[in-house]
Amino acid sequence: MKLNSRLEGNILILAPQGRIDHASADAFSAALLPHLAECKSDGTALVLDFAGIEYISSVGLRALMLAARQVKAQNGHIAIAALTPVVKEVFEISRFNLVYKVFDSVDEAVKGLS
Repeated sequence: MKLNSRLEGNILILAPQGRIDHASADAFSAALLPHLAECKSDGTALVLDFAGIEYISSVGLRALMLAARQVKAQNGHIAIAALTPVVKEVFEISRFNLVYKVFDSVDEAVKGLS
């Protein structure tokens, strides 16, 4: 899975597209991995822009859980922004809004992590 990226100060914004499900979760994790390594207390903070994610399954949530654990162990900062209504509902039902800082927009996430 390709992650479109852009840097705003010391915050890297990654924007996946499509679905994060059984067919794409491994590719999503692999694409995210090198960025997670840089997400530590003295490194780059990450914002995942989910505006282009139309669906996430439990396998996708697992990939996000592993990413959150890694970043927490490194004392880094990661957030998710711009959830679509379907993905927002999945996050609320699964309580992932307690695992990640969730913002309504990328701009709010950048301000929240700055």
